[in-house]
Amino acid sequence: MPGAVSEFIDDIEDLISSQDITPKERYASRKSVSVRSKKKEKKETECVEKVILESVVPGTQTIYVKTWGCAHNNSDSEYMAGLLAAHGYKLTDDKFSAQLWLLNSCTVKSPAEDHFKNEIELAQQRGIHLVLAGCVPQGAPRSGYLAGLSVVGVHQIDRIVEIVEETLKGHTVRLFGQKKTEEGRKAGGASLLLPKVRKNPLIEIIPINTGCLNQCTYCKTKHARGELGSYPPEEIVERAKQSFKEGVCEIWLTSEDTGTYGRDIGTSLPSLLKQLVSVIPAGCRLRLGMTNPPYILEHLPEVADIMQHPRVYKFLHVPVQSGSDQVLADMKREYSRKDFERVVDYLTEKVPGITIATDIICGFPTETDEDFEDTMRLCEKYRFSSLFINQFFPRPGTPAANMTRVPPQDVKKRTKKLSEFFRSYEPYTHKVGEIQEVLVTDVSHDKKYYVAHNEFYEQVLVPKEEKYMGKLVTVKITSASKFSMMGHPVDKPKMPGLVKPLKKGEVSGYWRQSKASLPVPILILLIAVVIRLLWMFI
Repeated sequence: MPGAVSEFIDDIEDLISSQDITPKERYASRKSVSVRSKKKEKKETECVEKVILESVVPGTQTIYVKTWGCAHNNSDSEYMAGLLAAHGYKLTDDKFSAQLWLLNSCTVKSPAEDHFKNEIELAQQRGIHLVLAGCVPQGAPRSGYLAGLSVVGVHQIDRIVEIVEETLKGHTVRLFGQKKTEEGRKAGGASLLLPKVRKNPLIEIIPINTGCLNQCTYCKTKHARGELGSYPPEEIVERAKQSFKEGVCEIWLTSEDTGTYGRDIGTSLPSLLKQLVSVIPAGCRLRLGMTNPPYILEHLPEVADIMQHPRVYKFLHVPVQSGSDQVLADMKREYSRKDFERVVDYLTEKVPGITIATDIICGFPTETDEDFEDTMRLCEKYRFSSLFINQFFPRPGTPAANMTRVPPQDVKKRTKKLSEFFRSYEPYTHKVGEIQEVLVTDVSHDKKYYVAHNEFYEQVLVPKEEKYMGKLVTVKITSASKFSMMGHPVDKPKMPGLVKPLKKGEVSGYWRQSKASLPVPILILLIAVVIRLLWMFI
């Protein structure tokens, strides 16, 4: 059935491709095969000289923003785009028409960093100014390919405007640092009340904390995001209320581990969720982001209770990574297989129909064939409808990078076996004929349908008619595929919110509330423009 392709497919394409396996590794087990290294022809690429904009008024240039990685990264990009747009910069999807590229990177897997490197090289060849952001430069700021380039740290995104201005003038700015509260604790990061440009005007992504408490041996993200820093609950609630005033109908809570929220500031995730559901308008929805097993275990009854709220999706992403206790110990995941099963079993019993998404890493250095079979048995037991399968990637600076790797052919074989099992069943076939209420928020990858989600955050495709976008629609499920269902509307769409959403690319934020008085950053910009013009004509 045609339809939107799940993120899972993108992951699998990355995982089973040959790009991360060298010819020498591929044929290591075949004695009759000799491997000769092919000499690469060195391409002479003539770089275009950058245009230095010393005499150009700041805020009049065009910026292209590219993001890799998680919802937290996407939220950071939306805030940076909002700040730039609020200061007059034009945002574009046509990267070659831009004077500067803002590249927000992900350090979880090697392919994502490779794409990041390729974009840097392309910009340098084209003479385009660069500002780099995200977990790659934050986690490894001394990397050779970052030398001489401007960088904004993950906790300094609120200063993106000054970095862009200086970069356009030909200067290199590298701004790192850690936000602290008045009491000296780590803060969550840049303020949640900054202006932003949402990638999807109907969806607000709210980071509730940054960093985590774990010390996973394979993870590079901790190097970038650091220790746990939670945002005050009142700031999160205010951001949510502001979003609904701007026509948002769906909120995503995100962080490196939502289950740890509040442990550093004397509160908890259930406490925050109870405050949030009280301000969600009728018909709007809240989606809770990823949480690791050790911390959600502490709050199972409260989380199950909140998941039954009609304005909260019955969906939870709980990465298990392996079904083997030995591998989990080597990963330093701080829970056992039984702990994970307790989470799944409890939530499945208390919240009938709940969607549990999980992650698996194939080929962790200490994983044996028997360890992998434990993982297979776990997946066979639960037959997860959403399963993200990853090959192990050694990330520089992590303990696991120094461990002896599983032979690449074995990693590939295990990945293929688990992937084939996942593809062998269709989780939604039994729902054909059901009547469901879905919230329409996006367009499918093939542009043929609108994408909606039911109460379990399962994907339902509906006809691409403008009257459905941003609305609650009652549909009859007519067919199902591996990743989605097809819904035929059987009633008039209902408007969940009372406010028309912002236009795509329009800036949100508190500075919009008072049109009578301009915000301080805009006033400063206007004063600077006037002074510059006076200086030019005197």
